[in-house]
Amino acid sequence: MKRFARLRNWVVLLLACWQVGLARAAPTPHYVIGFSQCTMNDAWRQAMLAGMKKELSFYPNVEFRLKDAHDNTALQQQQLGDFLKEGVDLLIVSANEAEPITPLVEEAFNRGTPVVILDRRTTSKLYTAYVGGNNQEVGQAAGRYIGSLLGGKGDMLEVLGAAGSSPARDRHQGLMQALKAFPGVHVVGEIQGTWQRPSVLAALPAMLRAHPEVRLIFAHNDRMALGAYQVCKQVGLARRVRVVGVDGLAGPQGGIQLVQDGIIEATMLYSPGGEEAIRTAMHILQHEPYAKENLLSTMVIDSTNVLTMKMQTEKLTSQQQDIQRQQELLQTQRLTFATQRRGLYVLGGALLAAAVLGLLVWRALRANRRITRMLAGQNQEIRSQRNQIQELAEQARVETEAKLRFFTNFSHELRTPLTLILGPLEEVLTDGPPLAASQRHELSLVRRNAQRLLQLVNQLMDFRKIDVGKMPVRATECNLVAFIREILDVFEKTARQRGVNLRFLPAEPAVWLWFDVNILDKVFFNLIANALKFTPEKGQITVSIEPVPASGQVRVSVEDTGPGISAHDQAHIFEWFYQGQAPGGKGSGMGLALALGLTRLHQGQLSFRSQPGQGSTFVVTLPLSLPDAMRSAVPVSMPVAAAFSLDEDLADTLPEAAFATGDTSAALVLVIEDNPEVNDFLARKLRPHFQVQTALDAATGLRLAADTIPDLVVCDVMLPDRSGLEVVDQLKGDWRTSHIPVVLLTARSAPEQQVEGVQAGADLYLTKPFNPTFLLESLRTLLGNRQRQREHFRRELSTDTATVPPQQRVDQKFLADLTAIVEANLARPELSVDDVASSLGLSRVQLYRKVKAVLGTGVTDFIQGLRLTKSRQLLLEEGLAIAEVAYQLGFSSPAYFSTSFKARYQMSPSEFRALHSAPSV
Repeated sequence: MKRFARLRNWVVLLLACWQVGLARAAPTPHYVIGFSQCTMNDAWRQAMLAGMKKELSFYPNVEFRLKDAHDNTALQQQQLGDFLKEGVDLLIVSANEAEPITPLVEEAFNRGTPVVILDRRTTSKLYTAYVGGNNQEVGQAAGRYIGSLLGGKGDMLEVLGAAGSSPARDRHQGLMQALKAFPGVHVVGEIQGTWQRPSVLAALPAMLRAHPEVRLIFAHNDRMALGAYQVCKQVGLARRVRVVGVDGLAGPQGGIQLVQDGIIEATMLYSPGGEEAIRTAMHILQHEPYAKENLLSTMVIDSTNVLTMKMQTEKLTSQQQDIQRQQELLQTQRLTFATQRRGLYVLGGALLAAAVLGLLVWRALRANRRITRMLAGQNQEIRSQRNQIQELAEQARVETEAKLRFFTNFSHELRTPLTLILGPLEEVLTDGPPLAASQRHELSLVRRNAQRLLQLVNQLMDFRKIDVGKMPVRATECNLVAFIREILDVFEKTARQRGVNLRFLPAEPAVWLWFDVNILDKVFFNLIANALKFTPEKGQITVSIEPVPASGQVRVSVEDTGPGISAHDQAHIFEWFYQGQAPGGKGSGMGLALALGLTRLHQGQLSFRSQPGQGSTFVVTLPLSLPDAMRSAVPVSMPVAAAFSLDEDLADTLPEAAFATGDTSAALVLVIEDNPEVNDFLARKLRPHFQVQTALDAATGLRLAADTIPDLVVCDVMLPDRSGLEVVDQLKGDWRTSHIPVVLLTARSAPEQQVEGVQAGADLYLTKPFNPTFLLESLRTLLGNRQRQREHFRRELSTDTATVPPQQRVDQKFLADLTAIVEANLARPELSVDDVASSLGLSRVQLYRKVKAVLGTGVTDFIQGLRLTKSRQLLLEEGLAIAEVAYQLGFSSPAYFSTSFKARYQMSPSEFRALHSAPSV
């Protein structure tokens, strides 16, 4: 029995191992990837293939086929045709020439074969994904590094790549764009290379003799950079002339080793993209999300980070070798497992042999799982290192966004004190006692500058709008000369007090062009204010306008005689929040950056020239015409001088007499505002015209609204316990307060925010700072509209039927519920207002104020009206005496019913019945 039990255990173990083996032998998808490469040097090709093989080591089910055309375009076309005939699952193409290869790529794409373009683009967009570096970004990174390395001044040479190649062209363009920020750095000569070292050895000596002052050589790849170093060493300039290359490949002859050995100063990392190409291809084949455009980033490798880069590269190489050894071991284990499985089928009758094989299978599975866990950990480590730079960039972006949100919210808070400044000023200038001309002039000056302060607060908003692309251009055709003259008028008094000569020199009396006055107002105001800030006493500021008809442009220059801008500050002068090193020039660091952004938004250019000790000149170049999409048939704004006087002009046109709605002094207005000063300011302005209650938070305001049923609510949007939009929603959703008009006050001035407030149910949306007179007139208008609505409800209830049709509006539902309760109790003579209020869940005062606000009548009159309306229907029924009608409707006696009926309809019940019962002729 023991032997039988032992044999049974071996059989169970054998069957379990057999089932596990079948499960592990489940088929996995097999993919075939074809790679066609044509042009690149040996080191570059080896680096790319090494990256591909490293990534392919994670996908043992992928068959990788390589075809190298060796710089022969015709051969590459033939190889691509062969790949299409072979029916590969995915095609990776690194083209030698774009145009001849494009038709074959389009054919493969149209046939449903995914195509990944590597390094060099085709002339068509018909491909699945692109992986490659941004050569223009490489040139820009090199330009910025060279400018900083030379201290902003010096001569340099540029060794270009092969003539006509797109990398050489893009790297040159990127270099020149970046060097614009370093006007002291000059490219005094260019050498046309061929991407190979011999081309530099032949041409560079003569160029160095022609330009002995050269301090730096920039080569478009590391091989030519090595040639440049060798030439400099031969002529004895190796210590004075620095060499910068591109590629940053690993290995003995790579750019990283050249930097570490001190042969070249630095190299720009230009990743071959092999790993990224395979990774993108596998996302496509496995139907996972992928990006169509995969641009590889670059970085500068110099003496500060070359050791780290080399160590990381060597570590990655070592890890890859470990992975390959583990893969080989894994493959060996799989082969062993397959052999053991076949042995199980052959030796199935031998239980002892099968048990031994089962034990081997179990051990192999355990080793396989251990190896799999090890590979997963190593893979995670590699991915973590690969994504480290992206994580740092994301962290910087999040921190920058948090700072911008802080500044945006802070600018909102500044609107409240501006309200308390502009409100009393408007009151004094419009409704106050008569003022002397000098007093009115000074107060107007205070108001204009307070409004200008509001515009400065709005600069942060403008920055955010530019940043997220939500600032449209609405241009009108205006006179630029008159526009700038009005801006200069704002600075005239300040300049005169400081002894600064403010000159305006237009080349023509009028220059007409299309522009957005709101945008250019901010641009020129910032430039002139900046010039006035840095110009010393007895200095001079000259603003000139010069049309350039030949180019369809106009130039506006602002020149000052200030201390000028240092060379260090010139490289950063247009950066956001950058504050220069000049004494007395500390500010927000936003003016020039905002001016540049707005000028570009207007399709213009903003440039400057400056020399320390000789002043600065900022030049705005604008097109005379703009596209139709930027034009507005109606002006969206007005010049500065008119904008400053807008509120005063509006206040003068408002009527002072009584309004058509009648006396509103008995109306009750509830003010909900968390700022005590603004709350007190509103209460003082409204009490001469209304009864006023105040609350400092939303909870208190809602409680007062439910208890007192005010005629109108003025509420701030930003409250400490909840938003004003929630207050509006709760007031409109409660039928006790649903009829009350609500006015929202807020510092949030964006159009979409105003639409949000109106959609929430607000009757009026005013932005801070607001005109007090305009607010008062708006409240009276809303009360007048409410009076007309009461008349509508009364007419609706005066129809022959006493039933109010149910509506979606809350007020209509309240009237329907009120009417139903009264009709259900018409026969009760003792029916009182308290009974109706109790049925509705209200107090007597709340019910009275609600009915009075909606219908303009009392509750008792409403009940009496329903009884008399119902009596007309009962009087027309046959068989009912007048006394029976009176008692059915709750009248205490027939005599009281007759008296009430005659007072309402100018005839007695008997006369009404006789009139409607008379036979028709």
